[in-house]
Amino acid sequence: MFSKDIWPVAITAALGSIGALIASALSLPAPYLIGPAALVTLGSLAGLDLKVPHLVRNIAFLSVGLSMGSGVTPEVLSAAQAWPLSFITLAAMSLALLLIVYAVLKAIFRYDPMTSMLAACPGHLSYVLALAAGVKSDLVSVGVIQSVRVLALTLLVPLFVEMSAPIGAPMPVASTTITPLALSIMGAAGFLLGRGLGRLRVPAALLVGGMVVSSTAHLTHLVEGGIPTWLQIPIYVVLGSMIGSRFAGVSLSDLKSACMAGLTVTIIAGVISVAVAMGVSRILGIPLSAALIAFAPGGLETMAAMAIILHADPAYVGTHHIVRLIFLSFLMPAMIAWVRKR
Repeated sequence: MFSKDIWPVAITAALGSIGALIASALSLPAPYLIGPAALVTLGSLAGLDLKVPHLVRNIAFLSVGLSMGSGVTPEVLSAAQAWPLSFITLAAMSLALLLIVYAVLKAIFRYDPMTSMLAACPGHLSYVLALAAGVKSDLVSVGVIQSVRVLALTLLVPLFVEMSAPIGAPMPVASTTITPLALSIMGAAGFLLGRGLGRLRVPAALLVGGMVVSSTAHLTHLVEGGIPTWLQIPIYVVLGSMIGSRFAGVSLSDLKSACMAGLTVTIIAGVISVAVAMGVSRILGIPLSAALIAFAPGGLETMAAMAIILHADPAYVGTHHIVRLIFLSFLMPAMIAWVRKR
């Protein structure tokens, strides 16, 4: 039984590692995310049984939070005074995206109103799928459209950021790294805090827990240094592989019918988010690379990891994606009730 269960995990790990090596050899931006996401997706669509264990996912989420927190400095907190207006802009953009994509899916692709609303949600994939399972909707189409959006943004955002915004060092290296003992203590504290936040239904609870613990430890000078590279790179490979494994079990017919809708959703979301990010960058003085990743409606963990890799103010990016998920957590039940009444 064990050997049977381990094969999908082993194949996923192998494909993710090979994808990372290929993307790195091609000098692609964020290669440890892009490569695994692309190759594991191809393996999933080829019919391979691929999966990332729940425990490994949780470790990855916690580690990304710890890495984000290590970049929080007094200078970052000072710059955060301009963020509330950025948060308001993000919420307004998310609502506009939801309504525009909802109208497109309903009018052009002829999905029913409930499926259109759920598929139009700009993020919070697991939450949306849970909502979809509890209402009358096309669950497969919602899952495919949302997964195509996450995959496409994961592949395209690093390329667009590299072309349009100066990034500086592609992978900043801290002068010191956190000691294994300090890393273990922060990891345990972040896990406990994350579990508590999870009971309060805080989105991405383990990531948030890791970020809070790490940023507090660094700001109070209890800990100094960054997360070691030997931990960061495997975590990015796990996140990329996790995105690709979402397509496991999706038939080509299901993909064909919903893929065009998913790509259309991605294009609409991409154009609007880029325009808004450029405006926020110009008006509030936020670095364009950080604004582009912060306003891209991709997966929280993936976008946060991307900000770390591309040296694009992980605290700004991560905080904005957390705010977006919290906003959508309150917005979506209201929008579902609105659709039901129509």
